[in-house]
Amino acid sequence: MTNPSAGRASAASRDSRFTSVLVANRGEIAVRIVRAVQAAGLRAIAVHSDLDASAPHVRLADHSERVESYLSVDAILDAARRSGAQAVHPGYGFLSERADAARAVVDAGLVWIGPSADVIDLMGRKDRAREVAERAGVPVTRRYDVPTGGYGDVAYPVLVKAAAGGGGKGMRVVRDPADLDAAVAAARREAASAFGDDTLLVEEYVERGRHVEVQVIGDEHGTVLHLFERDCSAQRRHQKVLEEAPAPTISDATRAGLTEAAVALCREVGYVNAGTVEFLVHGPDDTEIAFLEMNTRLQVEHPVTEAITGLDLVALQLRVAQGLPLGIAQDDIGASGHAIEARVYAEDPYAGFLPQAGRATTVVWPEHVRVDAALESGAEITTAYDPMLGKLIAHGPDREAARAALVDALDRTAVLGVTTNAGFLRRLVASDAFRDATIHTAWLDSAAAEELTTRPAVPAPAARSAARAWARTNVSPADDPFGAADGWRSGAAPASVLVSLVDTDDASVELALGPGSYEVPGPEDGPSVVAHGGVAVAYEGQSWTFRHPDPARDRANEGVGDADVVSPMPGTVLSVAVAEGETVDEGQVLGVVEAMKMEIALKAPYAGTVARVGVVAGEQVALGALLFRVEDLGAEVDS
Repeated sequence: MTNPSAGRASAASRDSRFTSVLVANRGEIAVRIVRAVQAAGLRAIAVHSDLDASAPHVRLADHSERVESYLSVDAILDAARRSGAQAVHPGYGFLSERADAARAVVDAGLVWIGPSADVIDLMGRKDRAREVAERAGVPVTRRYDVPTGGYGDVAYPVLVKAAAGGGGKGMRVVRDPADLDAAVAAARREAASAFGDDTLLVEEYVERGRHVEVQVIGDEHGTVLHLFERDCSAQRRHQKVLEEAPAPTISDATRAGLTEAAVALCREVGYVNAGTVEFLVHGPDDTEIAFLEMNTRLQVEHPVTEAITGLDLVALQLRVAQGLPLGIAQDDIGASGHAIEARVYAEDPYAGFLPQAGRATTVVWPEHVRVDAALESGAEITTAYDPMLGKLIAHGPDREAARAALVDALDRTAVLGVTTNAGFLRRLVASDAFRDATIHTAWLDSAAAEELTTRPAVPAPAARSAARAWARTNVSPADDPFGAADGWRSGAAPASVLVSLVDTDDASVELALGPGSYEVPGPEDGPSVVAHGGVAVAYEGQSWTFRHPDPARDRANEGVGDADVVSPMPGTVLSVAVAEGETVDEGQVLGVVEAMKMEIALKAPYAGTVARVGVVAGEQVALGALLFRVEDLGAEVDS
């Protein structure tokens, strides 16, 4: 990527505002920023929790400091003082859009690498940002006041959303007037819990719209530039899944309208540093635009913009924070080719996208595309932090070339030991709907996407790869030929080796392998791990787990039924609503489990008696942990 800054010498010169940067983040974005800071000739300082003491961003940095929490402003400032940092880069998430953090950093005599606290305050709230957009002449959707009683003339559907924060929290789509009060109450509770602010907006909800955002950057000398747009319409529950640049369905006229509106908005507030202005594109031929919100930070999807423009956004952020002019004009910025990004998460797309945790025994990232990741083999994944593990960014001369490259990259991606969405991403990128650019913001949450969120049957190549891996470990020739189950026969050609395995859904898999055909991994064999009689393999991004049949274990499992209520995800028990011996109705809430601010209510499978309560509120539980057992009232009781 091209860096328009003057290079190492000027970045670290005596006239610089800072020569060292504390990166107040973790994971892939911390790695990304540390590398950019070092490339600018500056000293990179990492912070880490106890869980991240040996993480890649810590090992890569020039210096590191332990902090109690990435969310503690005081802890970050203490780390900056101890390390001699002169600037703080917040990345995204954590402190990046907290005005109090930006203000505290500046008050401590440090440089905040981002917009000012006043601008974060103003644009970080959807209600105030909307008012700025109106002043700047940027189109907006119709808004309804949230009264103390009654809404008057409301055209449905509407979108209820939190004025503070983002990430889809505190957001509800309402199609029926009878549901509005309940949606407002629920969104208000969620917003208060997530952001400490329960202010809401109720706006017109546009069906089948496209989420298109414009990357902007401004300096202290009055220059505001756009770096073209990104389409982020492939999203579920308002969380982005795929992003691409440029937007594939808009005309040059619409593109001009979007970019001009974004720059006008930034000029209205005197915006400095990097940011993103988000729009809804809708109407005939995607020609109508409406302002959604502004993100006053670097975005997760910034690499697709870097791919098509050749610019390094973090390098530009550092340059602007030094007080220097951007050094480029709008006419200097062009867009070349097409780029698509896929976000790999520790979540189960076939179980409601619930977050997952565990040890990633084997991690393989593709080599022919850009990979922004900090996940390594052997890393422990917890629900303490965001479940995003990494990003794959494919760039090609056109959209189809980029799409094909991304499909291939996901084929070459393997994360074994923890369930991820990589297989789902591969199916989505390879789908006709994505190929034809017909996916709108509600598509992944509609019936049209049900096939993609239904667990596929084990493909034959995955079963063969598993069988070959199991055979290589368990049917290898030994010093004693009579002790090796390798198909050897006296006076006859070796027999085929029959491998019996059971997949995750307890479906039997039997394959006959030719003698010696499994001894060396073939080109069709994906990454695999064999342990304790089982084997995990990766195929088309998806991980498949098989085990060798165990008659005793399988018979024991026959007694497990709907009476057992287990944890659907690793997390924390927020509440326990029943006691042992209590009679419950079908569907009655037994307790609530939470992870990553996602709450799941656990309900009685039928009317019955609570035979077991295995947890208490506040307890950490693993995926599949037995929490409650309910005995069916209608079941025959043994005497």
